[in-house]
Amino acid sequence: MRPVVVGLLFGVMWFGLGPEVAPARAQLAATAGGPVVHPAVPSIESAQRLFYIGEYEEAAAAALQLREAAPDDLSTYELRTSALHFLIKRQLGDAKDRAAALKACTACPALLATMKQDVTRGQELARARLKVQPRDVTALFFLGKIDLNHVWLYLGTLGQRTGWGEYWEARRSLDSALAIEPAHVRAGVARAWIDYIVDTRVPRGLRWVLGGGNKKGALKTMRSAAVANTDFYSRTEAGFGLWEMLGREAQDAEAVTVAERLAVDFPENKEITRFLKARGH
Repeated sequence: MRPVVVGLLFGVMWFGLGPEVAPARAQLAATAGGPVVHPAVPSIESAQRLFYIGEYEEAAAAALQLREAAPDDLSTYELRTSALHFLIKRQLGDAKDRAAALKACTACPALLATMKQDVTRGQELARARLKVQPRDVTALFFLGKIDLNHVWLYLGTLGQRTGWGEYWEARRSLDSALAIEPAHVRAGVARAWIDYIVDTRVPRGLRWVLGGGNKKGALKTMRSAAVANTDFYSRTEAGFGLWEMLGREAQDAEAVTVAERLAVDFPENKEITRFLKARGH
């Protein structure tokens, strides 16, 4: 593809997902405070919970602590890069001039360097596993998801025209995982985000260049995944994704229903509380 076309596509794509939270502390080691009790020895589930209540510093730190005991655990790389991305988003806030906001962000260079290291190492581990076992669904999923965390950061949050290789690798990897295991909920959710973003953020005449998109299909996938008979945090990821998509589509009534369901499990999430309060709930 010619660079001018790639540049145009990157300029119009906007990758961002999950609940937005108010700007707050930046340091990874900072304690978030509040009523949440953090276990001395975290589990991947407790680290995921920290992420979904918006305690991104704590989630990143917990993922790193888990990695000390299991250096090759791809789930820690995926969760930590997700948390680092949202820390960076929090630092930049709603600034329209993202380049200027990034330049002014004193915490961002360290966060970006840390995320780059985690993305690179996670990719290396997943690719090494796939060389040995090309049909390793877990490795396929985590490679795709770590790639997308990189893509969402640079194309969406930072607005920088990079991440083309990671985008295509993510798409292929997630498609391969779903071909082997069609009921893989998290792979389906990640793939649905690609379909949604391409269909809603890329000009119609250029969508084919990115492999096409499907907004209706993405919403259908999210609705099914949010109530799927699977583990709690796979449903949670789908639930937050569905809430975000419904908000973008101005489907307020359903968004409130989803938010109320999320609030039962995550009452500490301030963004959900603000969302419901603003709508009289």
